[in-house]
Order: sequence, then structure tokens, then C-alpha cells
Amino acid sequence: MPIFFEDVEVGTVEQFGSYEVTHDEVQEFAQQYDPQWFHVDADRAREESPYGGLIASGWHTAAMTMRLLVDGHLSDAATVGAKGVDDLRWRVPVRPGDTLRIENEVIEKVPERPERGLVRARTKTFNQDDEEVFSMVGNVMYLRREDGPVTDAGDNEADDVE
Repeated sequence: MPIFFEDVEVGTVEQFGSYEVTHDEVQEFAQQYDPQWFHVDADRAREESPYGGLIASGWHTAAMTMRLLVDGHLSDAATVGAKGVDDLRWRVPVRPGDTLRIENEVIEKVPERPERGLVRARTKTFNQDDEEVFSMVGNVMYLRREDGPVTDAGDNEADDVE
């Protein structure tokens, strides 16, 4: 049964996921999308970087977080995309061998249109040592079960979707 806008409650916190970061994946993602030397050259990263070794691209960390979010919640939700993210932060480098999990907290709901509403949720990603490595606030559009009232508090930029 899909999770609709009406089913989401402000203050709800969910924790889920277990994603093992591999050396090969870190390098493959970086080679394709972010080929900076501290993501692709393990020897140089170990010898010259302030990180003491290879680290995942921040965009890779965001993608792994998204995968955990989809697997743990969004695949069961009646969502129709997102308007973007706010407060995107890379807090601690992610390294090969790390195991990631996420915590997702609903912080706001705005009934924007009769057929959908906006859910703002703070997502935090943690490594196996419970260090927060990444965070963002997602602005996700959820369908409503039935058309409902609209509020002036919402962002009504109809074309601002993913």
C-alpha cells in the first residue's frame, strides 16, 4: 500500500539501510563523474592528500544516500519527484570499507496543490562508527489520496520539478 501525503507525519524518524562502500565502486564512480585525484589515485591520495587515502566523491555519497532512501522508504511512497534539496553538506569523508546507513526525519508538510503536497525531510547518513558523513533536506512531492485544500504557505512553482 503506497504512502500518501496524508500518511506522512511531521516528527516521524525512520532509520534504515546498510550499504558497504567498495574500493572499486569509489574509483568507478569518480572516473565517470568526479575524476579528482583523491577519488581515483589511491597511492597519491595515501601519500599527498589530507585524508590519508582514497575517499568517495561527495556526489557518490549523495547517490548512495539516495539509494538507501529509495530502498528504505521512497519505493513504497506515492511520490512524483522532488523540487530539490536544501542544506546539502558533506561532513566526514566516506572511504572504501565504510558501511552507511541513514536516518530520515520529516520536518514539514505543505499541502501545495489539490492533488499533491510537499514533504520536507532531513536525511542524515552515518558510517559504521556513527559519524554523520552527509546530510540534506529533501523537498519531495507526495500525491494525495484525494484532492484537498491548498495553502498559501507552499511553493507553487509548478515547473520546478526533477
